[in-house]
Amino acid sequence: MRLVVGVSGASGVIYGIRTLGVLKDLGVETHLILTRVAQDTIRLETDYKLAEVKGLATETHEVHDLASKLASGSFRTDGMVVIPCSMKTLSGIATGYSENLLLRAADVSIKERRPLVLVIREAPLSLIHIENMAAAARAGAVILPAMPAFYHRPKTLNDVIDQLVGKVLDTFGVRHSLYRRWEGGAGRRRSARRD
Repeated sequence: MRLVVGVSGASGVIYGIRTLGVLKDLGVETHLILTRVAQDTIRLETDYKLAEVKGLATETHEVHDLASKLASGSFRTDGMVVIPCSMKTLSGIATGYSENLLLRAADVSIKERRPLVLVIREAPLSLIHIENMAAAARAGAVILPAMPAFYHRPKTLNDVIDQLVGKVLDTFGVRHSLYRRWEGGAGRRRSARRD
């Protein structure tokens, strides 16, 4: 399997870093595109060095290299994830404004009918954001917001991160055991309080 991983400058770059690490451990070929702001956000939000993050990918591509193989549909991939996906990046994808390699690779995924997962990270959302998500979804993208779940009873922040990364991997059919899946509420103690 070969996946493109785009990391934009939105808060939550740890989601992208963890995705790269899990995919590396699973033997999945990854092609990383980091925006300039993503590189700044890695420094601001994590203790990772840029070289460490790049080392998790099979290959790293410069964001302004529009001659990269990722810019062509003839380079076969099994899809792309943008994790996290900023509202600026979402806007470019939704409107087909392919001014850098991350946006062009997403455009290629859409035009080639390959899976494209956008892990949006913003709150609250404006109507512009919502309309851009709708446009991207109509074009074929999967909108997967960075929203935590709690049915798996997370104990640490890493548990929350792994659940989201697991949801991303599910969309590509990548087998993993990052979190405990929901198996129904049978046998669980139910609260007497009703909503």
